[in-house]
Amino acid sequence: LRRTRPTGPREEATAARGNSIPASRPGDEGISFHFDFNAFRSRLRHPVLGMRADESQEPQSRVRAQREKVKEMMQFAWQSYKRYAMGKNELRPLTKDGYEGNMFGGLSGATVIDSLDTLYLMELKEEFQEAKAWVEESFHLNVSGEASLFEVNIRYIGGLLSAFYLTGEEVFRIKAIRLGEKLLPAFNTPTGIPKGVVSFKSGSWGWATAGSSSILAEFGSLHLEFLHLTELSGNQVFAEKVRNIRKVLRKIEKPFGLYPNFLSPVSGNWVQHHVSVGGLGDSFYEYLIKSWLMSGKTDMEAKNMYYEALEAIETYLLNVSPGGLTYIAEWRGGILDHKMGHLACFSGGMIALGAEDAKEEKRAHYRELAAQITKTCHESYARSDTKLGPEAFWFNSGREAVATQLSESYYILRPEVVESYMYLWRQTHNPIYREWGWEVVLALEKYCRTEAGFSGIQDVYSSTPSHDNKQQSFFLAETLKYLYLLFSEDDLLSLEDWVFNTEAHPLPVNHSDSSGRAWGRH
Repeated sequence: LRRTRPTGPREEATAARGNSIPASRPGDEGISFHFDFNAFRSRLRHPVLGMRADESQEPQSRVRAQREKVKEMMQFAWQSYKRYAMGKNELRPLTKDGYEGNMFGGLSGATVIDSLDTLYLMELKEEFQEAKAWVEESFHLNVSGEASLFEVNIRYIGGLLSAFYLTGEEVFRIKAIRLGEKLLPAFNTPTGIPKGVVSFKSGSWGWATAGSSSILAEFGSLHLEFLHLTELSGNQVFAEKVRNIRKVLRKIEKPFGLYPNFLSPVSGNWVQHHVSVGGLGDSFYEYLIKSWLMSGKTDMEAKNMYYEALEAIETYLLNVSPGGLTYIAEWRGGILDHKMGHLACFSGGMIALGAEDAKEEKRAHYRELAAQITKTCHESYARSDTKLGPEAFWFNSGREAVATQLSESYYILRPEVVESYMYLWRQTHNPIYREWGWEVVLALEKYCRTEAGFSGIQDVYSSTPSHDNKQQSFFLAETLKYLYLLFSEDDLLSLEDWVFNTEAHPLPVNHSDSSGRAWGRH
């Protein structure tokens, strides 16, 4: 590994201010690299925070009040975190303390990094400055635990990249690149398909267990962030790592055109023939369509892989229940499980996002499909006592869109359903999506708000649910951001300029005239 001695906060702060960096440190070329932020900003088609067209229009007063309510919820979530758990990864609102967890390898402040862009776009300026100051002074990368490559990438790398692209503050760019370098050992496998766990210990190989398999959603959800790491550092290694993953996936034999959830990073073969658009598979598909959009529609390979995968999903996984609900089942070696996870509810938004570049004869079909899946996910909320949806819901024997056991009846502040409402609203402007989003706001306030923050609940079918004592960082990154966007004008983080990573961190579309350093034309 590049750095053998730990970096103290002072040295990192010096680097962050762009002062001279000690010449004795190899690998600093990405830090001293000049990214032309003003040129990047000038290429955006819309002001980042939009034109605020609705501020003067009276009929908009209700939607403005709704937006302000979501902003107040963010402020409350942030202030509770700051008061009881600042610097820890997540707040535990019932015990009024912080929680570190074991996913992040010793990194801390997940909620801070996940909140930066949400605070910025809601114009919570004081809170944003508090978060930025914590990153400058207290976000240390000299940790030595074992971390989930996927979680560190989508939350930390994604959050830092977005904060940089929104503000131009160098500290975010530098921390993102430094942390990106710490993830590279995960790719030291025979195939280049990374292991799920990366060791931050100096000199460790980054992978050990030959028998374990890598998860499609995890190694398939690095593409957006790693291209931006190359863009901001000038270091091609990041883009090369994810291009290689793409190459392996393109060449490998797919059963019926479907991508199973598990792949061996040693042999490069599928490990089991389980296929899911929910957890384990979900964001791989999302990153295909978003890679196409983020490339300024030049990455033909991503486009083709996405539409081919979607056709296979439609052919083999898509079902309509006896009650008329459209859902995406899970596939186990050819046998369908007629259930859908909350995580799979992002797919309505994804299919809507991808509809406009489909073959002309399929566009209307995909728009309708997106609306139907989103309606099914709304039903999973509407059919519970709390009007919040369960972790998973089934379609069998007369009971539809409900969980069948307590172990699947929890709601942990997840964003996927409101994410789809946001995309469907932007595409159709059908007021039903704002109504459904408002139902979620009211339910969150009623059942998840506690005296010291928001908490998940253990049973959505109980009108007096128990809290799980966790304010997930993705609640601030995603759930509240998507709700805020749902009640905002379309040019606030316009989809012409930005794609959201799978933690709702906005990354810019490549508008440059050439295809840029990281965006090879395929």
